[in-house]
Amino acid sequence: MPIIPRYIIREILKQFGIVLVAVISFILIMDFFEKSDNIIQAGLTFSRTITYFLLNIPFVVSQVAPLVFLLAVIIVFSLMNKNNEILALRSSGVSVVNFLRPVVLLGLAGAIILFFFSDVIVNISTAKANKIWIKEVKGKSLITSKETNIWIKGHQKITRIKYYNPATMTVYGVAITFFDDNFHMIRKVDSERGLFDEDKWHFFNSVEQQYDESDDTYDIYFHEKMTEHLDFVPDDLRQVVKTPSEMSFKELLGFIRKVEREGYDATTHWVDLYAKPAFAFASVIMSIFGTGIALRQGRRQGIFINTTIGITIAFSYWVFYSFCLSMGYGEMLPPLIAAWVANILFLCLGFFIVMNIEN
Repeated sequence: MPIIPRYIIREILKQFGIVLVAVISFILIMDFFEKSDNIIQAGLTFSRTITYFLLNIPFVVSQVAPLVFLLAVIIVFSLMNKNNEILALRSSGVSVVNFLRPVVLLGLAGAIILFFFSDVIVNISTAKANKIWIKEVKGKSLITSKETNIWIKGHQKITRIKYYNPATMTVYGVAITFFDDNFHMIRKVDSERGLFDEDKWHFFNSVEQQYDESDDTYDIYFHEKMTEHLDFVPDDLRQVVKTPSEMSFKELLGFIRKVEREGYDATTHWVDLYAKPAFAFASVIMSIFGTGIALRQGRRQGIFINTTIGITIAFSYWVFYSFCLSMGYGEMLPPLIAAWVANILFLCLGFFIVMNIEN
């Protein structure tokens, strides 16, 4: 590898490490102060508290890596501008493409590493961190399942849910079994689907069985709509259901296929699946923007100004990316387009900025 690309890559990696440590430290400190009351109230030991926050580090890294890469690129080229290194290299015939090529290659490598890091490390650490928070801090005893069937034990009742759609707060394939003090079934409700609205669960197309003590049989009733007061709400189900961040790409794809085989809509999960590689690809986009911001018109704008512009662009990307995902969740955009449209738009914008740098 030529000296100049090797120098640029080495400096970017160095700044990436410094900025990453600073950002992670800041986020963990803020997270600690936000959750300290819950941790103290739950009586979580010091070692378990440290373990919880350490387990959150991989997730934080996966979320901030593209932004940190953008800042690293901006810092390196801004310092080179300040020291007239860019001017000297440009005067020697080094073009913008020569600066851009190693940065984009590094961004591609970072995107691949970030994808597999999120796919292998983040889902495991996030699941363990959530387990500590739910069971040891919040004191929840709900069963977590990565499969479609969810089992929830309440007061003298057991609820089984085949599938839960968090976007619409709808449950499907619901079976609620009620017991007496001797654990004898006194009532059972099987419903096609249930919807949470106005602090109640409304069930549709239900079959109800009620125990009749007089002749030791069960009376059967059919309901188009009925209301039940249960021991859980949608927020509890979000804690029970394994989230996409806790699943690998392969695991999530298998989950989607299982859901669709059972006849349920998996649109939101398709969006989450396509979003995994799409978000990792943001490192490439940020590399292009970082180069364009720091080298535009060859001006020495200063690290502070360039960093401010970079953070503004990164924030704009995140807002638009999240908006597109929401459009996908609401089925207003196809899942693939919802996950990638922000990348396509900002990639074009990034190249436009780079191509307009004065030669």
